Amino acid sequence: MKAKAIVVRAHGGAEVIEYTEVDVADPGPDEVRIRQHAIGLNYIDVYYRTGLYSSALPHGLGFEGAGVVEAVGSNVRFLKAGDRVAYPQGPLGAYSELRTMPVATVVKLPAKISFEQGAAVMLKGLTVQYLFRQTYRLQGHETILFHAAAGGVGLIACQWARALGVKLIGTVSSPEKAALAKRAGAWQTIDYSKQNFVERVLALNGGKKLPVVYDGVGKTTWEGSLDCIEPRGLMVSFGNASGAVTGVAIGILAQKGSLYLTRPTLATHIVPRARLEASSEELFDLMIAGKIKVDIEQRYALADAAQAHRDLEARKTVGSTILLP
Repeated sequence: MKAKAIVVRAHGGAEVIEYTEVDVADPGPDEVRIRQHAIGLNYIDVYYRTGLYSSALPHGLGFEGAGVVEAVGSNVRFLKAGDRVAYPQGPLGAYSELRTMPVATVVKLPAKISFEQGAAVMLKGLTVQYLFRQTYRLQGHETILFHAAAGGVGLIACQWARALGVKLIGTVSSPEKAALAKRAGAWQTIDYSKQNFVERVLALNGGKKLPVVYDGVGKTTWEGSLDCIEPRGLMVSFGNASGAVTGVAIGILAQKGSLYLTRPTLATHIVPRARLEASSEELFDLMIAGKIKVDIEQRYALADAAQAHRDLEARKTVGSTILLP
């Protein structure tokens, strides 16, 4: 079976993104074939396109999507043809009209949540779930720092923090993004293009440091983030939007106050399958209750994926972005 899809044959800039026709196989015993209705755009897609994260060439792009099951493998019992589904990740290749993939990370999508919302929220929403409910289980009384609060993950984090009663201080890069984060639920925002975020965190929190910092930016915010954390607090480094954190001498954690450091990923927080289903249910329940709203600010045709990548890297996007097959 043929379908249009994005293929990368060499690592590099957005120009390496090729919109072409590919063969889509019938599902194996533990696989499903999904007709995609919407596909999520995430910064990790850039990492794979550039080769920061390695994968054998040629390869597809994209991890999350939503659509309708067309066929299931012989071992699949909990899904059938016609089911509405979404998934946060799987093998590279979500940028496609049609795909066959392992069923391990595919869940049913509630009728009250649209395909576009499902595609825009799965990877980002389950990222916030593991950050807030598993990596450091927020209780509701904390003040925290979350970098890039107006991004796709950040806006969900702002809403989830508000739902928990947590005071989220969010860093942003413009007044417009500050307003967006505040509307989503950020307690305070800091424009790190104009302000020293370490000084502002201390000023906002009465001179006290924080129990946890969530940093998906990486290189440019690494050292400042450590200076925002109280002794024996936790640094959660979960992304590299400004470049990877490298050359770290572990002794800096002692110098900054016996800090803890973790570099978590979604993959290890959605296994076994019961954990994936419980995490998805928690996310979906908050969405259905209106406590988390997914604002899709940008939509691109799948054929325009290269432009979507350019805009993402240029920080022209806010909130969630989807590709439409």
